[in-house]
Amino acid sequence: MYRGRTLSLSFPPFTPWVKRIIIACAGLYFLQVVLRRVAPGVEDVLELIGALIPAAVLHGWIWQILSYSFLHAGVMHVLINMLMLWMFGAQEEIDWGSKKFIEFYLFCVGGAALTTIAVAYSPIPGVSPHTSTIGASGGVYGILMAFGMLYGDREILMFPLPFMMKAKYMVAIMIFLVIIATFQPSQGGIANFAHLGGLLFGFLYIKFLPRKGLMFGASERYFSLRNSYYRWKRRRAARKFEVYMRQHNRTVTFDEHGNYIPPDEIDKKNGGSKSGWVN
Repeated sequence: MYRGRTLSLSFPPFTPWVKRIIIACAGLYFLQVVLRRVAPGVEDVLELIGALIPAAVLHGWIWQILSYSFLHAGVMHVLINMLMLWMFGAQEEIDWGSKKFIEFYLFCVGGAALTTIAVAYSPIPGVSPHTSTIGASGGVYGILMAFGMLYGDREILMFPLPFMMKAKYMVAIMIFLVIIATFQPSQGGIANFAHLGGLLFGFLYIKFLPRKGLMFGASERYFSLRNSYYRWKRRRAARKFEVYMRQHNRTVTFDEHGNYIPPDEIDKKNGGSKSGWVN
């Protein structure tokens, strides 16, 4: 890749979550291969439980929304997915941090699964809710979409082809190819909708969700609501205390935040409590 005017052919580092995902996918694929040789029935059960089957998900097997991404159909399937995850995901994890990266990856994997489920129950010819889908392609295509949006002008060596291409053009070509493949009259058509789902949810995450991540935004919202609730309780308690004191022929004053105003502060210009606090 180009960085400035320097052409670097070095491989990216194995960042923490990229490494864990690769180890998990490679390990499970190795287990699939072994079981296929020594216990085919067990391997069939593993794929039945772990693969994404829309009908099974709607009957309570919701773990398949994520588990399908750790299973693969062949050596090239797992190799290409893990290579693309490493080459493009490592840069994103370095820039975002591990927490936001794994959140983004799982968001795209889950989004690709939900897209596949929605399509499986649509009137599109040739799709079925009983067709299984496996592979990390949904998450990987989300990573590619993010790379094209965030590093669009970065030039990539199209190995083994001897030329460079900007990331945004490479992603645009891949989107075009996925769309063409999706509507081909083949059994793999429904699985290709997972690719489109990964692209779509990758775009939505980068374009519309908080820059610090979905969990960060949710936690900020939670603490904001919690603090609003505590402020409301404090104001309510202050009003009740004012009523109580008036019933005993005494007057106390609180500001709009529920902070007590000492008598010598009431006549001051701002009338606010200097000793009080506002959460």
